[in-house]
Amino acid sequence: MKYTRLTKEQLVELHQEFINFLATQSITADEWASLKTEKPAVAEQEIDVFSDLVWEGVLTQATYLENISPQHLYLFHLGENEMKLIAVKILIEEIDITTKEGFAWLRENYTTEEVEILTANKAYSADRNADKFALIQQGSNITKGQLFQWFQAMMA
Repeated sequence: MKYTRLTKEQLVELHQEFINFLATQSITADEWASLKTEKPAVAEQEIDVFSDLVWEGVLTQATYLENISPQHLYLFHLGENEMKLIAVKILIEEIDITTKEGFAWLRENYTTEEVEILTANKAYSADRNADKFALIQQGSNITKGQLFQWFQAMMA
């Protein structure tokens, strides 16, 4: 398995897609029920293959990631050949940008010396989607990129 298995909730959400996946494997509903009871390891393998296919599709489509903690904001733009990072560090411990008040403070004070902003570009490894997945495993979430675009515009 290349990525991680989808959760039970995710599999429930993707129920119809999973049925279609099983159909492409020529596995009927009756055969699936039989597989789950008689050959659970094979059924698990099918779920793993489906999970990897779903992750591959999601990662291929992902264009922006965000990782937000109380004092840091990591914003990624996942381009064709490289990823771009805008890293924001709050230098005042009392400010927590995961709160509404803390984020409002950041919007007002991002140009002050209490906020450090760094940018970087990094080429992908041989497996672009594995690079994206590693960032998700470290706590990043896929977004529409509004924060990245806002900071990029403010720095231009």
